[in-house]
Amino acid sequence: MTAIGRSPEDLTIQERFDLAGKWMALERYAPTSVVEVDGKPQVGARLRRIEALGDSAEDCVRQLQSAGADPTQFEFSRIKPPYGGLS
Repeated sequence: MTAIGRSPEDLTIQERFDLAGKWMALERYAPTSVVEVDGKPQVGARLRRIEALGDSAEDCVRQLQSAGADPTQFEFSRIKPPYGGLS
């Protein structure tokens, strides 16, 4: 199972349980990065992909930097289990 490269919304219930409490980095949405599918702009949460995954936001920053990405262009948040929890 790898969540890297996938949309958080596309994680299965089991994956959300397994990854609950982990930190993820998602590239910030910018209008210039709108994707077109069949000639139509696609704007939505499913277009954003998990680019880094770790036990802390700092882990994610290190992964992004080692991949040559600028961490200031990403949002960091914890993965919550399905059905709520982890306030």
